[in-house]
Amino acid sequence: MSVSPNPSPAAKPPLLTAAQALEHLLKNPVPVTETEIVSTQDALGRVLAEDLLSKVDVPPLDNTSMDGYAVATQDIKTSGVILKVDQRIPAGSVGHALKPNTIARIFTGAPIPAGSDAVVMQEDCVVQERKDFVQVNAVPSPGQWIRRRGEDLSVGKLALSAGTFLRPQQLGVAASAGYAQLKVKRKVKVAAFFTGDELSLPGEPLKPGGIYNSNRDTLLGLVRSLGCEATDYGIVPDRLEATREALRTASLEHDLIITSGGVSVGEEDHIKPAVSAEGRLDLWQIGIKPGKPLAFGAVRRADNPSKEAWFIGMPGNPVSSFVTFILFVRPFILKLQGRSDLMPPSFMVRADFDWLKPDRRNEFLRVRMNHQGGLDLFPNQSSGVLTSAAWGDGLLDCPAGQGFKKGDMVRYIPFSGLLS
Repeated sequence: MSVSPNPSPAAKPPLLTAAQALEHLLKNPVPVTETEIVSTQDALGRVLAEDLLSKVDVPPLDNTSMDGYAVATQDIKTSGVILKVDQRIPAGSVGHALKPNTIARIFTGAPIPAGSDAVVMQEDCVVQERKDFVQVNAVPSPGQWIRRRGEDLSVGKLALSAGTFLRPQQLGVAASAGYAQLKVKRKVKVAAFFTGDELSLPGEPLKPGGIYNSNRDTLLGLVRSLGCEATDYGIVPDRLEATREALRTASLEHDLIITSGGVSVGEEDHIKPAVSAEGRLDLWQIGIKPGKPLAFGAVRRADNPSKEAWFIGMPGNPVSSFVTFILFVRPFILKLQGRSDLMPPSFMVRADFDWLKPDRRNEFLRVRMNHQGGLDLFPNQSSGVLTSAAWGDGLLDCPAGQGFKKGDMVRYIPFSGLLS
């Protein structure tokens, strides 16, 4: 009697690329729809919920961009002409029409008087002994140093689009367009908890074999830097029921639940079975380094099982957690906020080091731009060395299986474009 050999195990499916994983994540969230009215001063870091049309012309009148003298160019055909100063116009006041063969002393921001068509800088003028006369030592051209009415914004012109992330300069535009209050999207609500019996909070005594939880401050800081409302559920014990309970609690009032740790396949890694029990898990591992373990799915709301809170589980290693947040969680949150600028800015920069042993996964190296305009590499690229992210000012995106030599152009993703 013959015995059939054991069938070979099915081949593992290939890991998703970073682009495939991001595409999968971004097709899921629907932007929040609830809005609120806040003062323009309090709108920093919020997302605009409606188009803003300017209520006024900006500037409201033709005005000067320089301290100097408002003139009629027809009166100054040659350098050295001496003219009488007929009036003085500081900012905030309106002068009278310019008389022939006279000029007006004018200060930055003041309206241009009728009859004048240019401004001569005070540096090009010499006040005479009779101080009501000035010698003009430059021949002006029509329109010189004049800011035209409505050249920035005109009444009814789009000042800011819905979905704009409001930075200080956007608040200034809104104010100049006449808005004291703005309609903004409500803040996206993000819950975070962290797994690992080895973790302690800074200020507590370390457990035997323990470490301080750095991911808590990193991830909550990243969430808040995006203008979200963050809830910290702290450290959850490495037990399945404790993890399920944390998910149920976090699902009640939040749009998104993020976790750090417990997303691998060890006996103490409970995120995968917990999410599967409380909802669904759609995505598991990504072909990137650092950050291979990444979980995506949803958790049924404990108070209304027909609704869900999104879930993204990140690795426990601090650099892996940091990198997966900025590459995947950040654009997901931006989509929930209704923003359009989802993809991180990047550009090609010269590498000032060799990388000759590429990984089979897409690597994201911690680098810093040097004074010569090239990129330097942090010497220790371990996923546990968070100082590499603090030292660096961006990531170098190294495609799977591709190395490079010193002097090659590589894709650089600066942190400055990721943390807002």
